[in-house]
Amino acid sequence: MIAETVCSAAAAAGLGIAAVTAYRKRFLAAARLAAYSLVPLGLVMTGVVDWVADTAFSPTAWAGFGVLGVSWLLFMSTRAVERRRGGTRKERKAARAAQSEAIAPAASAPSLGQTSRPATRPAATPRAGAGDDFSDIEAILKKHGI
Repeated sequence: MIAETVCSAAAAAGLGIAAVTAYRKRFLAAARLAAYSLVPLGLVMTGVVDWVADTAFSPTAWAGFGVLGVSWLLFMSTRAVERRRGGTRKERKAARAAQSEAIAPAASAPSLGQTSRPATRPAATPRAGAGDDFSDIEAILKKHGI
């Protein structure tokens, strides 16, 4: 009798936590919590906790099997949604971070293929004068804003 009360209280507490989790818009986690919390209630209702009772013809036992079935369906549906999304939240976050690191932040166009800009002009040929040794270097530095 005490074990049934403890299992029922654990199930009620788990369903309460699942309701709070669903209120926070974390529905997948809430469904999983509800599935876990329905297991003790289903075990109590099926008579596993108190096997001495006649379980074969008890409507409560069959209702407990129904609750276990609902729990199993919740487990399977959350797994299907998780596979469809591509893993857990941490795995998706890591994949997005890896994808953003792989792309250069300033890349606005593909690096392969023709570009829409015309090719840059070749640098001016250096003059033979001694005073003009650094004029082409100064032009390059001014071009880059240095």
